Amino acid sequence: MKILFIGDIIGNPGRKAVKDGLPDLIGKLKIDFVIANAENAAGGFGITQSVGEELLSLGIHVLTSGNHIWDKKEAVTYIVKENRLLRPANYPPGVPGFGSLVMNGPSGDKIAILNLSGRVFMSQMDCPFRTAQKEIAELRKQTSTIIVDFHAEATSEKSAIAWFLDGEVSAVIGTHTHVQTADEKILPKGTAFITDVGMTGPVDSIIGVKKEQIIQKFLNQIPVRFETAKGQTLLSCAVLEVNPRTGLSTSIQRLQLTFD
Repeated sequence: MKILFIGDIIGNPGRKAVKDGLPDLIGKLKIDFVIANAENAAGGFGITQSVGEELLSLGIHVLTSGNHIWDKKEAVTYIVKENRLLRPANYPPGVPGFGSLVMNGPSGDKIAILNLSGRVFMSQMDCPFRTAQKEIAELRKQTSTIIVDFHAEATSEKSAIAWFLDGEVSAVIGTHTHVQTADEKILPKGTAFITDVGMTGPVDSIIGVKKEQIIQKFLNQIPVRFETAKGQTLLSCAVLEVNPRTGLSTSIQRLQLTFD
């Protein structure tokens, strides 16, 4: 089974990159299932119903998120009625939405997606390690194929949870920092891991934002409203090959495609 994971989609440029690149990726690589992090897909911050529906119509099966999931007010109501949009499972009890989901792939094999948030340099959440244990125990009752989006800042925390879950899940895919790392690997017990799958958005930017605004913020420390940059776009992703019988990965490949 081939699973494509698309890195953090940033605003309209990111959505355009998905529209331009996803059909060819699915066809040429024979992709069975597509996951994408979409927490910044609406104007660079948050998600709306119309944006979510647009992305799902392009061939994405599940949308994951992170700390920006609530940046658009309507996300609170949208996430309740759209179970294909996930928020981190380690939010406190009572928070709207779902942290995991099990879906049928095209061949009938079940695929579970688990969304988690880190805590280092992030908002304080419930423990992602203990939450993962609890969630995975339930998900494995339905399938052994489990893909984890770990939305976190610290590379050490991302690496730690990947080793912690080695052999228990198919893959741990890091998101949030918007810079693709060159450390993709299959861990000893069969879990695929990459520290960060990267960003899908404008190339001429600083992690998706107009570079002049970011530079000025560093220079003068005055708050400024960030705007999504324009121009050439980048699609960052990872392709996983998973044995549906064991739920373990046999390969992981990172890719970056650019579009005018």
